[in-house]
Amino acid sequence: MLEHSRGSSGERRSVDLNASIEEALNLAYHGARAQDQSFNITLERDYADTIAPIELVPQDISRVCLNLFGNGFYAATKRHKGNDGSFKPSLKVSTRDLGEAVEIRVRDNGIGILPEIKDKLFQPFFTTKPTGEGTGLGLSISYDIVTQQHGGTITVDSRVGEFTEFTVRLPRAYRATTAEAAS
Repeated sequence: MLEHSRGSSGERRSVDLNASIEEALNLAYHGARAQDQSFNITLERDYADTIAPIELVPQDISRVCLNLFGNGFYAATKRHKGNDGSFKPSLKVSTRDLGEAVEIRVRDNGIGILPEIKDKLFQPFFTTKPTGEGTGLGLSISYDIVTQQHGGTITVDSRVGEFTEFTVRLPRAYRATTAEAAS
């Protein structure tokens, strides 16, 4: 928690990905509960138990996870509020070791994302949230952290009224971007 509050030091180090994700998930959940006492969501975890430590900037990957978890909480809660009460909000977080990379998946059973706005999700200042509830920077910053700082990918799959799933892939072999190599 302390590392996250300090912001990014840019320092890469070997970390236990599952432990880092679990810490971020607990922080996001308890943060949401502190903001809204009625907040409730089922958390599902499916962590690969054979992931070797990976070198990354832990504060930055925690920031990505916190953003994805917060968005998932928002979408599932929004669907729950517009439902008859039988709907149970849930968020599933899973990890996999792909050999040359690791994968993090965050899937909510919320409102989903309209196909026509999917391409705009990672643009700065784009938000689907009402004024005052979102800055439109979370996914943009997450995209930059994953792709530019870690050489990975972040993709989204969604079906309106059913689910949204973000997939983050982080390579084990870090390749500096051209901008970083020049500095």
